[in-house]
Amino acid sequence: MSIANPLWGAPRIHGELLKLGIEVGQTSVAKYMARGRGPPSRGWKTFLRNHADGIAALDLFVVPTISFRLLYGLLIMGHGRRQILWFGVTAHPTAEWIANQLTEACGWEQIPRYLIRDRDGAYGELFIRRVRSIGIRDRPTSPRSPWQNAYAERLIGSIRRECTDHIVIFGERHLRQVLLSYMDYYNGRRTHLSLNKDTPISRAAETAGRVICRPILGGLHHQYARI
Repeated sequence: MSIANPLWGAPRIHGELLKLGIEVGQTSVAKYMARGRGPPSRGWKTFLRNHADGIAALDLFVVPTISFRLLYGLLIMGHGRRQILWFGVTAHPTAEWIANQLTEACGWEQIPRYLIRDRDGAYGELFIRRVRSIGIRDRPTSPRSPWQNAYAERLIGSIRRECTDHIVIFGERHLRQVLLSYMDYYNGRRTHLSLNKDTPISRAAETAGRVICRPILGGLHHQYARI
């Protein structure tokens, strides 16, 4: 109990033990408390955990086309339910374009309090001003620290492994259609271990009816439902 609650002193722990029906003296509690307890961590992981429902993450990723042209996908995701909130596609990711994408994406039910992103040069002063004008607190990660935006990095890995690495992309319009199809599948049908095998947009279990299968992304994935 003392390890799990570093802010608790002996009197507080003693009181909790009494409420649990454990008769022990306060001096005994003080004697056996864990030593060398520091204050609770206020590091980056603590920040992410404590504010997950109010955090959105933003990142860019590259997708080659059939003609070896490079396109850039812009991902915005919510930390609370690991939900994909927005996809943008362009060949030239300028600060103005990213700022406009963020503005368009702000049709969310609730604007996030914090936005996590890396320090890519594409996020210029215009983008930073736009973020502040919307009322979002900009939280760029430390240099060369992709782990600080781990949720977005992992999701981009899933997008590559489960989608773009298996589809030949013909152009911007095609990539946008593919990513939007993947977003529908990911948010509404794909179960997630960190959500206790629920989907980002929670889906109730179906127990009655015949199981049917529908192909998604040309048969790359399938969704199952009862009718």
